[in-house]
This record gives sequence, structure tokens and C-alpha cells, in this order.
Amino acid sequence: MDHAPRLRTGGYVIDFWGLGYEIAARMGLIEEINRIGYHMRELRILDPNGRRASGFGTKVFGELTGGRFVTLGRSDLSRLLFEKVQNNVEVIFGDQIGELHESGQAVTVTFEHSGERRFDLVIGADGLHSRVRQLAFGPEAQFEKRLGYAVAAFETLGYRPRDEEVYTIYGAPGRMLGRFALHEDRTLFLFVFTAEPAEADLQEPAAQKALLRKRYGNNAWECSRILDELDRAPELYFDRVSQIHMDRWSRGRVALVGDAAFCVSLLAGQGSALAMTAAYILAGELANAAGDYQRAFQRYEEVLRSFIRHKQDGAARFAGSFAPRTRLGLRFRDLVVHACALPGVTTLAFGRDIVDRLKLPEYRWPRLTQMI
Repeated sequence: MDHAPRLRTGGYVIDFWGLGYEIAARMGLIEEINRIGYHMRELRILDPNGRRASGFGTKVFGELTGGRFVTLGRSDLSRLLFEKVQNNVEVIFGDQIGELHESGQAVTVTFEHSGERRFDLVIGADGLHSRVRQLAFGPEAQFEKRLGYAVAAFETLGYRPRDEEVYTIYGAPGRMLGRFALHEDRTLFLFVFTAEPAEADLQEPAAQKALLRKRYGNNAWECSRILDELDRAPELYFDRVSQIHMDRWSRGRVALVGDAAFCVSLLAGQGSALAMTAAYILAGELANAAGDYQRAFQRYEEVLRSFIRHKQDGAARFAGSFAPRTRLGLRFRDLVVHACALPGVTTLAFGRDIVDRLKLPEYRWPRLTQMI
């Protein structure tokens, strides 16, 4: 089920690697993912005048992941996954859950538009601001750890210059602006900046755009031109940067996966792959449990929890490198990035957070049954 009226398009790009990549390979999706994805060759950090301040070739990430690393649109990945399963599952668009009521044998779900239905289990995979989590576990504030940043992104058409296969980044204390060339002459802009809670929680697009103009409205690099494009953008993604920490990912007949259970933060770059990993393990444990869902939920957490804790710790360390709060922090970040051009430095700096140490369990899969 998705609150959106149709399969979502647009949005930001993700770096896709690790266990999620392995699951996609088992699903027969890798050839198409590599065809529509981007194989980046450089991270380039610019100074306020547009001159190269630091950077390194991204080939090392391929070496760390055995060549199983690609950048692609988040919506492109979701489309491929949807196309793979759409003939085997029921999917409802344009609706959301209003209420959950669990009895001994089922969960009664009241939808806002589709009435009431009963399910054996409910699995919430509805992201950082999960409605299922709110209904089954309590308010988001109980589980959210804010990292002190907000993020915004939008696309434009025909922007120049274009640096193909390059992450182009400009940074100043407390803010970063990235430019990324997409297929079909599109360009994606990504803003990451320090934000007070009231700023990060802005809901109205006009207020969000006003905040971006306030934070980036100077003559450095291409900021003024990019803000001009922002004024014409039909859609703007805007959210706070947070993690979700929960003592347990299930309650009764309700369980959570992905960002709903353990968001590592958008800046970690691996949220989609981790969500796929969690879904694989939960599905496998349910298949093994022969109807004992409580045992399956327990095994799901036993297999995955320490791995996710490690990923969250790494993401919290990494968040500050996007937009260091001081000029000294920026300088240190640039020196580290510059040093990554030396053999072995990238492995030392990022290896423990890039390489997935968990081995995927092997499961025997039954025939698919209908689900939402």
C-alpha cells in the first residue's frame, strides 16, 4: 500500500551496494540496475570560486565492494522492484492506514478510503515517518534521534554546466550543495545544512524555499543560479535528517522493516539496501517458522540488530562530513578526502562502514501468497 496515487517518480539518487545489491542480483535485477544506473568516477569538492579544493576517484568504492556498487535513482529502484512483484501481490495506491486493532487471531486495519480489512500480520515498511509505527508503538518522538541537519533536493532540466559521472559538491560552514548530472539532460541538486528543529520541520514549500534562499543566497559558486532554478521547480523534497532507534521492531502481530524500524539517516546512503536486507530476512524467518510469527519476529531481530546498530553508528559519524559546522571542520574534511587518493587511505577511512560483514542466511521459499 502507498499513500501516493501512483508509483513515485523523481526524488534523489542513492548509492546502492552491499547486501541489498546481493538480493537484487538474486532477483535477476542487476543487469537492468547497471543499465539505468550511474557509474561515478570522481567526487569533486569545489571552493566558493568553483575551483577544485579536494576530491578523489571513486574507483576505490568499487574495489571495496568487489565491483558491486552503482548509483541510481531511488524511484528507479522502486520501479524495478515493483515490476518484479506486481503480478504476485495486491497493491493499493492513494490510501493509508487510519487505525489498527489487534485481536487474538488477526489485525483489523481501517483504511482511510478502502474500508476495513483483516490480516494475519501487518508489516510496516512506510519510512522514517511511519504511520504503522505511530499506531502500533507510539509517537515518532519516542524513537527519533535528530542529527541536527535538514536535507532538500529537486531536479531541473537543461542546466549547465554538466559534469557527467562526477559528484560535484560546494561546501561552507554548516551547509553543502551538491550537483549531479542525471539522464535525459536532467540535473539533481542536493542541499544538506544545519537546522534548528523549527527549520527542519517546515511543511509549506514556500517556507522551505525561503529557508534555502536564506541559507544559500550568496554569490559563491553557482548558488544564485541554482536558487533561480529552485523557484521554477515543481517539486521539492525537504525533510530533517534523523535516525530511528527502537528497543524492538515488533509488537504482537505487527512488525517494522527498513526506515520505519531503524532509519540510519538519508546521509548514510544505504537505506534502500538495508530495507531490502531486512525484508529478505523477515520473509525468510516467517517462511521457516511455519506459522509461529512470534518466533520469526524474534529471529529477525537476532540476525539483524547488531548489524543495524553498526550501520547507525557509522552513519552518525559520517553525517558531519557532509556539512562540517566550522571552517576548520571543512578544512579537515577536505584533507581527508584529498588523502583518499592515496592507496589504502579510503579503506582505512571508510572501509568499516562500506563493507557489509553480515552473511545473508539461506532460506527455503514457499510459493507466494497474496499480500498488501
